[in-house]
Parts: sequence; structure tokens; C-alpha cells
Amino acid sequence: MISERFEVPSRLKSTAIGLLLIGIIALIGGFIALKGGNEHEQARFWIVLLQNSVFFLFISAASIFIQAATSLAQASWIVAYRRVPESIGANVWVFGLIALVVLFCIVFGLGEHNPIYHWVHPHGDEILEGKSAFLNKGMFAGFSIVTVALWSFFGIKFRQMSIAQESAPKNSTKLHWKIVAMGGAFLFVYALSMMSTTPWYWIMSIDAHWYSTLFSWYVFASSFVSGMALILLFTVYLKNQNKLELVTKEHMHDLGKFMFAFSIFWTYLWFAQFMLIWYANMPEETTYFKIRMQGPYSFFFWANLILNFAIPILILMSRPSKRNYFTIVFMAMAIIFGHWLDFYLMTMPGPLQENWHLSWYELGIPCGFIGIMILVVTRTLSKANLIPQNHPYLKETLIHVS
Repeated sequence: MISERFEVPSRLKSTAIGLLLIGIIALIGGFIALKGGNEHEQARFWIVLLQNSVFFLFISAASIFIQAATSLAQASWIVAYRRVPESIGANVWVFGLIALVVLFCIVFGLGEHNPIYHWVHPHGDEILEGKSAFLNKGMFAGFSIVTVALWSFFGIKFRQMSIAQESAPKNSTKLHWKIVAMGGAFLFVYALSMMSTTPWYWIMSIDAHWYSTLFSWYVFASSFVSGMALILLFTVYLKNQNKLELVTKEHMHDLGKFMFAFSIFWTYLWFAQFMLIWYANMPEETTYFKIRMQGPYSFFFWANLILNFAIPILILMSRPSKRNYFTIVFMAMAIIFGHWLDFYLMTMPGPLQENWHLSWYELGIPCGFIGIMILVVTRTLSKANLIPQNHPYLKETLIHVS
């Protein structure tokens, strides 16, 4: 029986706590600054919280999607490091609660003149009143709570059932097929939430006059490739701690291929959305890109394409680059930062438009979320064997070749 346990190094724990403290200080300082700030500063502060809470929730939920998809596909390559996405997905509830608090504070707590979600009080706006059957506080709250609750349930359940497999009778596949069935159920839930309603409510409704039928798929692609990069970072870290001995360059190659492939998929969706709006040249649609291309956000607009398309395709296209630990770690960090910037572009220009500047808490608050991610995931990793005992495909992952 292969056995591996992980103990969180004190240095990593201290680093995570330090990042968390930076985030808390930035959060407190931002609240204090709100008292003397104007409406634009209020919007900036809440957008920073919204962007980070939603981004980290979405990339952690991507780990549940990966578990569900690979279970249905009966994939063996992920078994060697399956505990990593399990540990990330099992903590979706943490980021879900944070996101719900932020979202509900914005929707229910910012008063009659909501600077972020204008649909909360349409004030005679015919377009917003026409969408009020869908864009209203009750529907927003209902969909948000149900989404977070279901994602959290599946994330915890996948982890529990995987650990329960260790104590199951040898060669028993009963729990394995239950996980497969649960994977199908989760994909149904994920399709009705992440690939449709949730990005509409939380992000697209910031620009409530504008809409895109590709938007949810675009957000999914951004979240998924970031989620794969996050899994890779934790996996490589564990390898550097002399853990996950079953993981080889073949497995790293697979993660590199996913980061490369979904960077291209993200670019395809980005261009499809942009091209159709540019070609139609309809004022109510082009305004979304005008402020991002020609306004103060133009630097971030082009940086987004460079980080999320040009760099991945140039560096990750070759086979050796996807098998080099330094290269894939660098690319994983670049991808996560690039798509964090992508979420910044989705959220910040809507309420602020020309009123842009970089606030100090915009740098501090993301550090807090990174600290939380490191703390909760490593703590979960330390609670169980890193090798999923009695998994039906454990032998296959030992001989896996990309």
C-alpha cells in the first residue's frame, strides 16, 4: 500500500498568514477610507472585493468541474494528484461565503443609488425595467445562494467519498461508480449555473444595458484555465516537498497541455465575442469595448491579450516547455495573474469608466485571498493520504504516458 502524508511547513504557513494579514489591513484601511470618499471611491472599493471574491470562487469551483469531468471520462492520469483538486474543491464553501457577503452588501447595502448594480433601482430606465423580471434582488439572492450551496455540497462530497474509498473492500468499485454518477449530477448543476446564470448576475449585470450570449462561456474558459494553473502550482509545490512520488513529467505534461489548450479556447471566445460586436457596430454593444480599448483601461486591454494568448501560445506550444518545471510554474503564475486581470477588466470599467486610478487596497486585498487559498488548501491536504488508496485506476496512473 502506497502511503504519503503532508505536513504544512511552518514557513509556508507563516507566508500565508502574512498575506492574509496584508489583506485584512488593506480591507480595514479601505473601509476607513470610504468614510471620506466620494461615490467613485465607494464603487472602486466594492468592485475590488467583488472581483477578487468571485475570481477565487470561480477558480476553486473549477477544481470540482475537473473532478466531475475526469470521473465521467474515467481518466486515470489525474489519479496521481487527485487529492489536489479535491482539496481545492472542498474549500469552495469558504470563498462562496465570502462572495455572498460581498455581493449581498453591494445589492442590499449600497442604498438607492447603487454605483455597481444599477438595475437594483432602475429609476425609470426603460431597458432596466424591461429586464426587471430577471434582474431583481429576489432572483439575484435566490440564484446566488443556491449556486454556492450546491457547489459547496459537491466539493465536500467528492472529497468525502474519495477518502471513504480507502477503507472500502479491496477491488470494490461501488464508491467509484457513485462518484461517477455524482460527477454527472454536478455537471448538470454547473451547466445551469457557471455556464449561464451566475456570470450574468454577478458580472455581466454590472453593465446591465449590455449583454452577450457568449459571456458565460467566456467566464468559464477564464476560470477553468486559471483553475488548472492553480492545481499545477500546488502539485509542483508538493513535488518539491518530496511528496506525490507517483507524479511524473508525463502528468505535468498533461497539466501543461490543458493550460495551453484552454488558453487558446479562451482566445477563441474572446475573439468571437469581440468580432461579432465590432462587425455589427451597434452603439449599445460597442460601448462595452470602447471604454476598455480607448479609455484609461486600454493598457490592461492589450496586456490581457498578451498575457492570456500571446505568451501561452509562444511558450507552451512546444513539448519540452510543458515538461520543464520552471517553465510551467512560471506560466501557471502568469496565467492566474492574466485572468485575474481579465476579471478586473470585466468588473472595474463598468461603474468607473473614465474615473480610473490604482488604489493601494487594490494590491493588498488580493494578497488576503491568496493567503486564504494557501491556508485552507494545505490544511485540507494534510488531513488525508496524498495517494487515493484503492482507486480503480491507481495502476493505470503509474504507467501513464502523455
